[in-house]
Amino acid sequence: MKQHFYTSKLASNCTPRNLPFERNKHINNMANWSPENAKRAYLQALEMAKRDKEPDVAEFISALAAGNNAQLMVVAGAGVDSSATLALAAAAHQTGGRVICVCCEQIETRPLRKDLGVYADRVEFVVGDVRSFLLGDYKGADFVLVDCHISNAREAFLAAFKGASKNGAVVVGYNVKHRASRWRQLRASFLPIGEGLLMAKIDPNVKGNHRVVQRRSRWIVQVDNCTGEEHIFRVTSPHKKVQIEV
Repeated sequence: MKQHFYTSKLASNCTPRNLPFERNKHINNMANWSPENAKRAYLQALEMAKRDKEPDVAEFISALAAGNNAQLMVVAGAGVDSSATLALAAAAHQTGGRVICVCCEQIETRPLRKDLGVYADRVEFVVGDVRSFLLGDYKGADFVLVDCHISNAREAFLAAFKGASKNGAVVVGYNVKHRASRWRQLRASFLPIGEGLLMAKIDPNVKGNHRVVQRRSRWIVQVDNCTGEEHIFRVTSPHKKVQIEV
């Protein structure tokens, strides 16, 4: 199966009509996908970032979270990644959800709250071990974003699998490119966007025994010789079961 997943070069004045999320209403076969939420969050994230160049990974993450109607979004990093937080805040605005930013140590958050503006009330900052939060206070998160530069990123990723919402969840790792070998056994999908994204959709039907059903896949990059746009396609093959232990 060949699926159009993402177009990297989009003008900053894109209208909802010509966004890739409108053309493919069921990205990666995700249940309850909302193209309208995806479009609005994408454009809002683009505006919040005040970009005058092509969109970045943050807008993609925002659309992905909003399109999946995420209600409890958790982002984990060494500090506060403003682009990731702004992206999820835009998604939360569309879905009516909330964002939990988990930091390893106490940091100053007032500048970011100022950037968040009217969306600041959608975001909460906490300090501590992300694994403990995902298995405790924020168990049931349906969208988890992990900075793979943090030392316990793999543990956070696995905790997200174990503590996922009963309705399923999406787990995304970013800044993956130079650490790809650490993630191979998870059988998650690698997307060559930004510094590299790792994405997995947790199947609620097998969450109880911590198995994740993934389609074996590979990614094909094609460049349009006329427009210069880079198109990424996912080619999938039959399901393969993977045992996950946390």
